[in-house]
Amino acid sequence: MNLDQLFVAMVLLGLLMLAGKWLRVNVAVFGRLFLPSAILGGALALLLGPQGLGTLAELVLGDEAALAGGLFPESTLEIWSGLPGLLISVVFAGLFLGKIIPSPRAIWRRAGPMVAHGQTLAWGQYVVGLTLALLLLTPLFGISPMSGALIEIGFEGGHGTAAGLADTFRELGFENGADLALALATVGVVAGVLLGTALVNWGVRTGRLKIDASEELDTERMAEHDEREKAPRLANTRSIDPLSVHLGFFALAIAIGWLILQGLIWVESVTWNAGDDGVALMVHIPLFPLAMIGGVLVQVALMRLGHARALDRRLINRISGAALDVLIVTALATLSLQAVGAYIGPFLILAAAGIAWNLFGFLVLAPRIFPKDWFPMGLANFGQGIGMTVIGLLLVRMADPDNRTGTMESFGYKQLLFEPVVGGGLFTALSLPLIFHFGALPVLIGCTVLMLGWLAFGLLAFGPERKH
Repeated sequence: MNLDQLFVAMVLLGLLMLAGKWLRVNVAVFGRLFLPSAILGGALALLLGPQGLGTLAELVLGDEAALAGGLFPESTLEIWSGLPGLLISVVFAGLFLGKIIPSPRAIWRRAGPMVAHGQTLAWGQYVVGLTLALLLLTPLFGISPMSGALIEIGFEGGHGTAAGLADTFRELGFENGADLALALATVGVVAGVLLGTALVNWGVRTGRLKIDASEELDTERMAEHDEREKAPRLANTRSIDPLSVHLGFFALAIAIGWLILQGLIWVESVTWNAGDDGVALMVHIPLFPLAMIGGVLVQVALMRLGHARALDRRLINRISGAALDVLIVTALATLSLQAVGAYIGPFLILAAAGIAWNLFGFLVLAPRIFPKDWFPMGLANFGQGIGMTVIGLLLVRMADPDNRTGTMESFGYKQLLFEPVVGGGLFTALSLPLIFHFGALPVLIGCTVLMLGWLAFGLLAFGPERKH
């Protein structure tokens, strides 16, 4: 592999992104579904690659056909396959950079019910998945018990988390797991948009949700949470381009995360994994959740030094967004359809169970946990729980376009107490090695205790009868 091949891979990637944007704008059904351009570009790459066009050419013209390998060179696919695992650290490093991080008390006051409901949904995804793995998937289909973590990784974590854990799946002997998680993430995004749109319409028709029908929804405004901050100091410097400075802070956050990871690996090597019979957990943790913690530490340090607004949050969002777009396109482009086809039974069962649990969490649990405005509040967690944070933001904009209920702020504050643990956080990364080393049953018991604990807390501490 050389620089010319890398250049070709990047050029083709850029063309796919343009093609995805063109499809999003010009094909009405994609616009109505609010499908991100990156997913369309990745799906197009998959269709034009060896598993789509290549397979069709082999069936029609034979193995020696000119297009048997698809339109893309093998070196391009090899480069693309390695990008998701790198870029996910960029995405997570920027989650809290440039954000004013309030005190835990202030966060809890605004987002307590949101946190309780969201944690219940997230741990419940493990409970549902691990129960299915123990009772049905492993005995009947022979799939790894680690399949019990796929719902949370694919739905709550999304494409980025699924792609970022590919090496962990591979190291633990469940290589097809990453492809199944990516496919589940795609199902989650589509199901989240379709079901979310249907729920919003149902809420309006039944009076559970009040929206000014005369106001047209701006899809661009719905898809992105625009944080308006004062002009940051570093954005105005002339000694270096602001983009370069912000990339440097991304690098600092990732470097701190790497040092934390190496420290954890060292501590493990001299403690519980010191002997031949030790249990190695930390070596299977990917970098990206620690990069997120590195980003938090960098932002806290800036705040302590009096530079709380030193970084431009809008520019941070642009860098993270670009990295996520590239990640999604390349991950979908190299998705193994054969792996999904080989486990189509478990895949469909997990997808149906995950969707059913999230609907239960919204329709049954949300009215009983949120003191008020349960519909937009619960819909935010439903969207994140089934199709990542971006779908949660999208549904919030649909259900509360003027932010009259304060759902957007509560949803944003919730991430500070949510994403470091689940939805791509530390436990999401640890779940696979925990299941591998200790078995699915102990992990199921632990997740059940946490789910029931958060549920009981949400019902008792909040609930509709307590008008906070």
